Amino acid sequence: MDISTDVWGQLALEASQVYLTEGGQVRSPFASTTIEKLPDKVLLNIFSYLTHREICRMATVCRRWRMVAYDTKLWTHVSLRPEISGLHVSSLESLLALISIRFGPSLRYIELPIELITHTVLHELAAKCPNLTHMLLDFSTAMQLHDFSEMQAFPTKLRYLCICLSEVIFMEGFMRKIYNFINGLEILHLIGTYEKVEEEEEEIYEVINVHKLKSATPNLRVINLYGINFVDDSHIDAFSSNCIQLECLAVNFCNKVTGSTMKTLFQRSRRLTCLLMNGCSLRSDYVMQVEWEKSSVQELDLTATDLSTECLIDMLTRIPNLRFLSAGQINGFNDSVLKAWVEAGTARNLVALDVDSSDNLSDEALHRFLSRHGSQLHGLVLGGMPHITDQLWQSVLQLLNNANDGRYYEIVKANFERADRTTVVRTSTNCRVSNYYLLSNYNDLIFN
Repeated sequence: MDISTDVWGQLALEASQVYLTEGGQVRSPFASTTIEKLPDKVLLNIFSYLTHREICRMATVCRRWRMVAYDTKLWTHVSLRPEISGLHVSSLESLLALISIRFGPSLRYIELPIELITHTVLHELAAKCPNLTHMLLDFSTAMQLHDFSEMQAFPTKLRYLCICLSEVIFMEGFMRKIYNFINGLEILHLIGTYEKVEEEEEEIYEVINVHKLKSATPNLRVINLYGINFVDDSHIDAFSSNCIQLECLAVNFCNKVTGSTMKTLFQRSRRLTCLLMNGCSLRSDYVMQVEWEKSSVQELDLTATDLSTECLIDMLTRIPNLRFLSAGQINGFNDSVLKAWVEAGTARNLVALDVDSSDNLSDEALHRFLSRHGSQLHGLVLGGMPHITDQLWQSVLQLLNNANDGRYYEIVKANFERADRTTVVRTSTNCRVSNYYLLSNYNDLIFN
């Protein structure tokens, strides 16, 4: 039953009731209660839970609802990308009117598709939205850029900038125009068009000049270079040479990154606590050159890399304060790694562990590790491991005080069909989960 529908049904029934009293018939006190009687502030609060598409529909109900729906407080975070649950704007003139009338000083966050990224729109945002701090510019489907030769203004208070890159459009003409306006950026996302396919490699274009970009953004704390096929170790070196405030660097699915500049990265970026390198082509010899014991790193993602057992042991036994580790799909991650890690005592601060699809880890090794450190974990991922038995789960669940609520838990797909306990979540869909929500910079890393 739809609970919300049931509640409204009960209210409607109650409103229609007539009660008999000594003085005669009395109508229900709810008889005259309708949504029209609600104050504007209450309506505004209700509307705040709706999407902008739904708010626009509410605006067609009546004049009063239209006034509430167009309150600027409801338009602080706006996406204009209809393919990602955003609003569809039919023309540039409509958008310019929205910026001036509806968004104004209340606007904090906006997402623009390629057809709406023009110098006129950016000028208007700079002039009418002085509190705009977060912006996403989606060039991913671009075959041609608009003319930015006349662009003289750009929002100057941006803290967060996300640029979705095109594979074939060079961005330098646009970037040259905004370099002088983005030196206050703290969070930068460059999103590539990574697709994992086994086809003949096509020609790769460096569509954005990272070396020039780093000179314009000295205050970056968080850098996310996601799935960019031209990014390599020289680009990491470039950012580390200029961004002394760097706390988090993510280069997930940048498969040209080998780790050759990782040692220099940690020597320069003393504040770097989070390094995410899922799907990179890391070389063990480069990783072992890093002075891990002197680093501040606390969060590591090494998923789907080819690091050796020797390298993993060397690294994990030398990092003193690791709290987050994602190391699934690594053949070298085996029982000896867990054993050495426990013996070194460097897993004492661990709160999240992901060893998804680690075929070389045994029940016994996992049990020993979790018996020692399970009570401190807030997140544990052991998916894609059909050799893990129910017996292990039964024994370790009692140890996962912070990760288990006592009623539900997730086990590998192989066990779903034969599970008969009411405490097991059953599903026929094999999906992967992540501990990323436990990262210190999780909110800064979100894009799209």
